[in-house]
Amino acid sequence: MLTIYKTTERGIEQLDSMVNGAWVKAVDPTPEEIEQLVNWGVDVDYINYSLDLDEMPRIERDEDYTFILLRVPHRQLESDPPYITIPLGIMIRGNMIATICKYDKEMFKVLANGKYRMLKTGKRYRFALYIFLETATRYLTHLREINRATEAIEDQLQKSQRNRELLELLKYQKSLTYFATALRSNEVMMERVQRMQIFNYYEEDQDLLEDVLTENQQAIQMTNINTEILASMMDAFASIISNNLNVVMKALAALTIILNLPTIVASFYGMNVTLPAQDHPLAFLFIIGVTVGVTAVATYIFYKRDWF
Repeated sequence: MLTIYKTTERGIEQLDSMVNGAWVKAVDPTPEEIEQLVNWGVDVDYINYSLDLDEMPRIERDEDYTFILLRVPHRQLESDPPYITIPLGIMIRGNMIATICKYDKEMFKVLANGKYRMLKTGKRYRFALYIFLETATRYLTHLREINRATEAIEDQLQKSQRNRELLELLKYQKSLTYFATALRSNEVMMERVQRMQIFNYYEEDQDLLEDVLTENQQAIQMTNINTEILASMMDAFASIISNNLNVVMKALAALTIILNLPTIVASFYGMNVTLPAQDHPLAFLFIIGVTVGVTAVATYIFYKRDWF
């Protein structure tokens, strides 16, 4: 799907045709839409790079264009893992800026709705910087969501003897691994952008690039911290689950022994041999008393050893 936007006096508006200073948003374009992008000057190879889910961030620049590829976070509903990263291509050519992505991201809506007052489609390089900034912000938002989800799982794990919660944590650990890899690759690409000095025409752009690098570094640090905490939590709760299982097994073993004691006493007095006090009129009560006494002693011993 191709959508064309342009900044006007009323803000960023959607247009029906291509104009100078426009932003072209391409989301999973069809072959016909890809041909249209090629007619507007976007190389087909860069379109394919942007739609390839395995592509890594980079920047390529020529006299006529600048192509930037970065990885942005993507939330998958009811999938494993719940969060991944996907490529987003940014092509700056002539008076046009085009974004190419496999999925329609929420960040596009935020940019189009005028979240940033200084955002103008005609200022193409500054527009790219705001995409960088919103990408870093999205990473931070998703990291907070992961924090809340893992805290909820942590509360369930404290009383669990199952592996389901650990498997849920493993999903989020995969997501953090994807985030860490993508953020580091984005940082390398942004540092190269800074060295190329393509955003040095305006002081505001230089400051904005510094803000982007700071936000990206914050996301990297937050991802690393969350990864370490999650790894430690999984190790700790694996031990807790094992310990909970041991407690249950001890209780079952103690209960089995206690229930077997009356059976043992009854088995002795059920044999067809001469037994003590077998002819006594209170022999049955004697056997019951011995059984209760032995069972009570065993129960007391297990209770003092905290097996119940």
